[in-house]
Amino acid sequence: MSDCTPVFLPDEAATLALGASWARVLTAPLTIYLQGDLGAGKTTFVRGLLRGLGYRGTVKSPTYAIVETYDSDGLCLNHFDLYRFSSPEEWEDAGLDDTAAASLNLIEWPDKGRGFAPPADLTLTLSRDRDGRRAAACAHSAAGQQSLHAWIQNLPAAGF
Repeated sequence: MSDCTPVFLPDEAATLALGASWARVLTAPLTIYLQGDLGAGKTTFVRGLLRGLGYRGTVKSPTYAIVETYDSDGLCLNHFDLYRFSSPEEWEDAGLDDTAAASLNLIEWPDKGRGFAPPADLTLTLSRDRDGRRAAACAHSAAGQQSLHAWIQNLPAAGF
């Protein structure tokens, strides 16, 4: 199952707005893979999502910590960054399965945890475009497809 929807993002504000637009439709448990090169806007998307959920604290990249966990109105969101993994087994060695259970999980560089990280319900791929960025959201499960369709229905209100 792979149902995808592309969106053009002219600037950082649009990437933040994209994240905020997803806040209205995501529920846990759900796993979202964030794909894209360094600087593609993955953490900016997470920051927008958290702002859309009402979180007002600092949102930083988990590159060195591996995971940053946020609680917003009872929803636990885990932002994982597996960039520094040297083998997929590090997911298990770090005990991340316990952290990921029953949460909204956003995983950067998910290929580095292949076979150990939870499977994706959704994948958001961000890529640079000469005039900004492109984002493509793809569903891989029934829960992901439900979230994607709810987000698409909300697009006019989100300004996309």
